[in-house]
Amino acid sequence: MRKHFRFFLLGFLFSPAAVFAQQKYSNEFLNIGVGSRAFGMSQSVVSSVDDVTSGYWNPAGLTRLEGPVQASLMHSKYFAGLARYDYGGIAASVADNTAVMAFSVVRFGVDDIPDTSELIDLDGNINYDRVKSFSAADYAFILSYARNSKRRNQSDKESPTGLSYGANVKVIHRKVGEYGKSFGFGLDFGVQYLFKHWSFGAMGRDITTTYNSWTYNANKLSSVYTATGNEIPKNSTELTYPRVVLGAAYSNRLNQNFGFTGEANLNLTTDGQRNVLISADPVSVDPTIGVEADFKKTAFLRAGLGNIQKATDFEGKQAYTYQPNMGVGIRIKNFCVDYALTDIGNSSDALYSNVFSVRLIFTK
Repeated sequence: MRKHFRFFLLGFLFSPAAVFAQQKYSNEFLNIGVGSRAFGMSQSVVSSVDDVTSGYWNPAGLTRLEGPVQASLMHSKYFAGLARYDYGGIAASVADNTAVMAFSVVRFGVDDIPDTSELIDLDGNINYDRVKSFSAADYAFILSYARNSKRRNQSDKESPTGLSYGANVKVIHRKVGEYGKSFGFGLDFGVQYLFKHWSFGAMGRDITTTYNSWTYNANKLSSVYTATGNEIPKNSTELTYPRVVLGAAYSNRLNQNFGFTGEANLNLTTDGQRNVLISADPVSVDPTIGVEADFKKTAFLRAGLGNIQKATDFEGKQAYTYQPNMGVGIRIKNFCVDYALTDIGNSSDALYSNVFSVRLIFTK
């Protein structure tokens, strides 16, 4: 009985150590995304994003912010509700409307994990009153700044042209109850270029390489790790290598009622070979595509395709799998509600998650 409970706890404690051993998946929670619009379009938004969520996707898009202030909230559950994923952001024009600043918070966590390390007392008796609970959670705090280049022409509000740019400063905090925690720091940089109905974007995430410094509570870990014959983790540094996202989007009004936006993105990772469409070492390429149709900019319908991978079935045959997504949205004056149904598995054995987000545009 004692061994089973300790192995149960050990599985949770190994998560940060495993991440350190496979650095290509460091801070992977920051690659999930924010905003139901982006989820519905399979994250293909680096060129077209123009609201408060630009602070996450591409800070350059903040320069097209509608209204002096915007705020957004998002909530989603993963793994049959075991994990919670939340986002909140606010953006505001500053410096006499020549620049925009934003602040975003992202949390991915598993709460109420049973802590059975003290289940058995010193006399060898099982006492369930000694069972506590803890959370394993990842946090990101992102401060964004963006502005237009001097050559950008915004006289035509329907089709502005020119270059905008922005940057993020982000602080990462990861915590596993009282057993271990880390702090990290990183920088992002993004640009957007608008030309008539076209928009082009580039986002460099973790461009300086993001460092997470882990510290472990040896006193809490010693009894469990010693009993199971494992080595207590040592304080260490975890690296998140740069990632570049390139995108191109086309938007147009078909008539007074209907509009259309289509975008394609290329996600370039630099941390070695990954199981994506174009898999190579050290750079792999993961393409995504998304479309959005709107009716009078009030009702929105979205769809996307991404996460294309090559998989081997039970018969040894190789085939490509993909992740389809879809979403809808509605805007009532300055209040927007969006929903996305996202397949976090694959097209044959889907595990769907429901993502809801709201956005409020302040006009004064």
